[in-house]
Amino acid sequence: MSSAENFAPPSAVPSIDKCPTGIRGLDDITSGGLPHGRPTLVCGNAGCGKTILAMEFLVNGARDGEPGVFMSFEEKSEELVQNFASLGFDLAQLQEDKKLAIDYIHIERSEIEETGEYDLDGLFIRLNHAIDSIGAKRVVLDTVEALFSGFTNTSILRAELRRLFRWLKDKGVTAIITGERGGSQLTRHGLEEYVADCVILLDMRVDQQVATRRLRVVKYRGTIHGGDEYPFLIGAGGISILPITSLGLDHPVSTERFSTGIERLDTMFSGQGLFRGSTVLISGNAGSGKSSIASRIVEAACQRGERCLYFAFEESPAQITRNMRSVGVDLGPPADAGLLTFCASRPSGQGLEMHLVKIHERVLETKPSIVVFDPVSNLTAVGNPYEAKIMLTRLIDFLKTQGISAVMTDLTHGANGVESSTEEISSLIDTWLCLRDLESNGERNRGLYILKSRGMSHSNQIREFVLSSDGIDLVDVYLDSDGILTGTARRAHEARQRIEAVSQRQDRERRQREIDAQQAGLDARMAALRVEQTRLTAELEAMQAEAQLRQSGETDLRATVAASRKADAGTGS
Repeated sequence: MSSAENFAPPSAVPSIDKCPTGIRGLDDITSGGLPHGRPTLVCGNAGCGKTILAMEFLVNGARDGEPGVFMSFEEKSEELVQNFASLGFDLAQLQEDKKLAIDYIHIERSEIEETGEYDLDGLFIRLNHAIDSIGAKRVVLDTVEALFSGFTNTSILRAELRRLFRWLKDKGVTAIITGERGGSQLTRHGLEEYVADCVILLDMRVDQQVATRRLRVVKYRGTIHGGDEYPFLIGAGGISILPITSLGLDHPVSTERFSTGIERLDTMFSGQGLFRGSTVLISGNAGSGKSSIASRIVEAACQRGERCLYFAFEESPAQITRNMRSVGVDLGPPADAGLLTFCASRPSGQGLEMHLVKIHERVLETKPSIVVFDPVSNLTAVGNPYEAKIMLTRLIDFLKTQGISAVMTDLTHGANGVESSTEEISSLIDTWLCLRDLESNGERNRGLYILKSRGMSHSNQIREFVLSSDGIDLVDVYLDSDGILTGTARRAHEARQRIEAVSQRQDRERRQREIDAQQAGLDARMAALRVEQTRLTAELEAMQAEAQLRQSGETDLRATVAASRKADAGTGS
């Protein structure tokens, strides 16, 4: 089964009752747990985790109000208590609280002689007493081979096995029987898998010196189940299984945006940054600044009070923190405050599947808003590109279902590989930033552009990517007849532009002064002309007044003279 829909039985289809195991991932694979009131066979080679799975099944049941009985044929009760203390299981307290009963039955093969009929009546009596003493709902028998050691009569074995499984069913307990893996069969006798209602196969493989444990549900009567192989991890809290093939494409999406912490980079994304829950790939050659951008995104998120998880596959946390300070990014304070968690390890330390399980475990533990994988291309050191792509596909799907933003750096080789990812996961990526070397005038500089960004408009321009002690910045590149100008050529071009701008400003100021002087001269001349005009006007008015006065005086004089001469006939006495 390879989809989430295949794990969950349709509501219209009846299914048998399930008994939850409480083991992370196993209940998903089995669509709810083990068959309730029926026996389940857990088989595998030595060291694959059979006893741990069985004991965790009992401990989880005891914590949830279902007491259990663990009947061991190989380890004593004291040994089991000590061994499981390392996983955080307090078996002694559970026994004291009557939630767990551990019974050790010593069986020595050298003391067994196969004569006459062989039956399990003694086991039934002892097991029945242990069940009734605490009201057990769950039972574990570890391991079934010890019951039949030294016996070769297969007909008796088959009959007694059937009787044992039937007895457990009639008792109404949910049972796990562990069995050792046979050469060409699931178990040593090859009989148990046929009478068990559910068979779970555990396996541990070593490939290229890396060990990986896997689980597969071989059969499950009465219900559908996941039939693929699933990696599982035995950690401090027990077993965790990631049903990686169950992840579908029904994850929610967000329209919320968050800042990258680089102002001009946000501007290239319409001034709003990236979508929450999206996956960002930063690819480029060695030294192009991939880790610097990823670290700045993390620093900005922590400054907003968000939690971040940083998986480093090449450098230690101390080295990353020291190196990033040289470009103005300080990851020390958020790490000290618990907002930033580093997980540093060599990819070759474990298989791809185990990397996926551990990432799954740390993400659920820390609940980050942003996860960084630096560089994700190092995973090809563990498996081939196809296996790495499958693993990353599952990883991206998982992070999307959690609404977590992922930032992945990818090391490319050579100029021809800038727009190709090592694991060929570009189709799964929402936003792809490409960093490239710009070589000219005997020097190398960095350029950045957005190859794609789903769901948002973005710039199609190349920006020069500058790292300095003041931080990260993006500057415009210049084009001339020789091509793109970056670095010293760009700075020289900018200097020439500044000189030209200064020269133009000085020319404008000089011309302005000349115009101002000419204008002042004209104003002065106009003022003088206005004064002259006023003088002339006044002189003209004075002349006119004088002429009028003279004319009036002459008239009066003539009248006086005429009167004195009695010039007019009508005048006189």
